[in-house]
Amino acid sequence: MTKHLCKIVIFLMLSSCGKSNDTNIELFVSGAQIAGVNGMHFGPDGLLYAASVIGSDISLVDTETNKIVKRYDLSDGVIGPDDVAFNSKGEFYWTSILTGEVAGFDVNGEKVIAGNPGPGVNPITFSDDDRLFVAQCFFDNGLFEMDPSGQTAPRIIKEEIGEFCGLNGMDWGPDGRLYGPRWFNNEIVSVNVDTGEIRKEVGGLNVPAAVNFNSKGELFILDTGDGKVVKFAEGIKSDYALVELGLDNLAIDANDDVFVSSYSEGSILKVSPDGIEEVLPGGISHAGGIAVAGNDLIVADIQSVKAYSLIDGSESWNYKNVFRISPHGANTSVSTFDDYVILCSWLDNHVKIMRPDTGEILESLDGLNIPVSATKYGDRIAVALQGDKSITLFNVQNGEGEILADGFMAPTHVINYEEDLLVSDRSRGQIIRVNKEGAQEVIVDGLDSPEGIAIKDNSIYIFEGNTGQIKKFTEGQITLIAEVMPGSPVQSELQPPSMVFNGLAIKDNYLYISGELERSLFRLAL
Repeated sequence: MTKHLCKIVIFLMLSSCGKSNDTNIELFVSGAQIAGVNGMHFGPDGLLYAASVIGSDISLVDTETNKIVKRYDLSDGVIGPDDVAFNSKGEFYWTSILTGEVAGFDVNGEKVIAGNPGPGVNPITFSDDDRLFVAQCFFDNGLFEMDPSGQTAPRIIKEEIGEFCGLNGMDWGPDGRLYGPRWFNNEIVSVNVDTGEIRKEVGGLNVPAAVNFNSKGELFILDTGDGKVVKFAEGIKSDYALVELGLDNLAIDANDDVFVSSYSEGSILKVSPDGIEEVLPGGISHAGGIAVAGNDLIVADIQSVKAYSLIDGSESWNYKNVFRISPHGANTSVSTFDDYVILCSWLDNHVKIMRPDTGEILESLDGLNIPVSATKYGDRIAVALQGDKSITLFNVQNGEGEILADGFMAPTHVINYEEDLLVSDRSRGQIIRVNKEGAQEVIVDGLDSPEGIAIKDNSIYIFEGNTGQIKKFTEGQITLIAEVMPGSPVQSELQPPSMVFNGLAIKDNYLYISGELERSLFRLAL
């Protein structure tokens, strides 16, 4: 996928906590137009409705002009949508995987909440007679029929279909059965939604993510594990299009053209046996934590870990994730030591040590309590844990952990600071020094939602998540030096307050800034 290196200089006139100053912030690497594309569905208006969980929006895409013509977002009541579906009246509904809400807009454009079966609600579809069905995947594994009006509670069709995932991207079949992939079981099944009876339809897949029928009744399967679309017709399975890894869903338009979405790249592609056409280009989808390794800037992009050259902004490498399958996982922050990269994921509750040249995972700490960031500290890994609000030291060989310091409200970024550690507490608005005995000292106070921090000489640089302001603390004074868009708000209490981590990193005389909502990287000359 082509990455755009933008050399546009944006001049921002900024006021500061100390004195007003002029700063030049440069858009260093631009990314995707959508923060990771999840479920998609063509509406009766011919537009492709593309959901984005982390972007908390639904983008309406004209696949003829390759333009986004409208967006529904938080201001419209759309919260973390994972998939979207239409009924015969033109109303559309979505699932909010992180909160469990199933909601939609009625014919009058008013939001209607159909119900909340719990976190993990993922695929959604309507039957031919407008019955509404949703399933859970990754955070639970049930299958439900929903009352679109929300007047009656969800009906449980299957409380558990399979471990970790019920069904993923579903479609109503021409035989009156509900079809869906079993992510961890390498198969497509169909369900009698009245009896709950399940029948295996297609096997021998890698990681099937979504299904869709065309107008001829042919079944198309997105196999995200192999990065391809498979066609199943008259009992024969064949490769329809070879695409790439990091795919999430597929949709078929009125002309039976097939489109796929990418959660790792934020792209939408039209695919066929003849080739691939780019509808929306991909790139950085949700710039989280960043770190420097040699002449590369590494980005935790949730469903991928990417690196960009600090010399010209070109992509150096890109390890795309297949959710809950790939060894890398879905990471929101990164750090480096020696020749290694530390990956941190609150979605998967892990910290991993990776070789950047090969992508090999060398060590893994699993089952952690909502880890937000991590750094090498002595012979152990210091991890900021939102679950117990501590900084805990882990031995990566045996997984044993020891609390170094606790009593935080929202420990967010932990970094090395001389012989000690620095921790940003997002909720307290503080930067706190923690020594090797665990004693705490507040270094900076009075901040608004500090997340990413970086150090150069005697100055501490701070990214405020709620404001998007980049501040410099030196000689007891806080100065505003730059400003980008604020980070995305947390979707529920189940996520850390930082949600997608807003990171900073320094190399030579440049401060690098992750532009989460801009899906870009910025830099500022120091």
